[in-house]
Amino acid sequence: MPIQDFNIIESTLREGEQFVGANFSTEQKIQIAQALDEFGIEYIELTSPAASPQSFKDCCTIATLGLRAKVVTHIRCLRSDAELAVQTGVQGIDIVIGTSSLLRQFSHGKDIPTIIRMAKEVISYIKDQGLEVRFSTEDSFRSELEDILTIYQEVDALGVDRVGIADTVGIATPLQVYDVVSRVREAVSCDIEFHGHNDSGCAIANAYCALEAGATHVDTSILGIGERNGIAPLGGMIARLYAIDRSLVTKYKLPMIRQLDNMVAEMVGVDIPFNNYITGITAFTHKAGVHAKAVLNKPETYEILNPHDFGMTRYISIAHRLTGWNAIKARAQQLNLDIPEEELKAATAHIKRLADEKPIGLDDVDAVLRNWISEHIDRNE
Repeated sequence: MPIQDFNIIESTLREGEQFVGANFSTEQKIQIAQALDEFGIEYIELTSPAASPQSFKDCCTIATLGLRAKVVTHIRCLRSDAELAVQTGVQGIDIVIGTSSLLRQFSHGKDIPTIIRMAKEVISYIKDQGLEVRFSTEDSFRSELEDILTIYQEVDALGVDRVGIADTVGIATPLQVYDVVSRVREAVSCDIEFHGHNDSGCAIANAYCALEAGATHVDTSILGIGERNGIAPLGGMIARLYAIDRSLVTKYKLPMIRQLDNMVAEMVGVDIPFNNYITGITAFTHKAGVHAKAVLNKPETYEILNPHDFGMTRYISIAHRLTGWNAIKARAQQLNLDIPEEELKAATAHIKRLADEKPIGLDDVDAVLRNWISEHIDRNE
């Protein structure tokens, strides 16, 4: 189905804090939260206040920043966790409990009827406090579908704001996600949230398929940081939606993606991957001659994202054996060199031969073009 209105639950300050290199200070958490709010994120999810005394304090601090985004926190399905979360002043509480046989056996040891009883108690308490509440099954795609449908219908009847479907270990495929979310959509009237890990490289595709199947909320983190390989990256999710329909993401301040990626990369001590969505150093770089010619004539031929919409610029790489004369022509024009077409083609052939002999750079290309004027054109006049 066509994607309708949706919300991003930005979990850099919850899932992202589980990344091995993340150890955010309070000041860094405030910086991230305020930047995400300026970007236009609808929800900011925080680490459980039960995790540590500092987590409790940070939750209180961010909940009172006066952000436009809703501030929510993530807790276990325990009344004590919920009571602590309420004290922080957050606007919503996300409950999670494992429902796969593995987690029920080796994590909390509860059966499905017990999980339903616990969920009802915690949800009822949170709703009595007037807060938004989500209930999520953990490891949903290794759980029995009938089990999670039964749980979701029970909590939906209590008036939960949304149910969460979590691909906790990154095992799901897009088709599986579409099928499960569709089944849940038929079973409940509340909103649906999808949380997908990237262990097998499907996080963005899975999140997108969840929206197509009727999910209303998807979880992201900046650069995709999180437990193990992390979850769907904010920039990548935006790129996926933009490529389908730009109007889906006009509510966000797209040029801020570079700021967000750079900020978090520095905080957690990683480099932005060369092929990162939108902000990677090669994201808008074109090299092959046929590509360069088409892009110079009409960028959409080889770009599904307009770099200018993200505050980025495209780059045509010309110093190599694959270069084409159209790209060399564009460089000559940038240098204000008037070189006839046939001479440009000859100069391009010379540049290709040089590149076959050794690595060359843009300075080498410029030198060939400038010398071509004096050695081949001026001499013939």
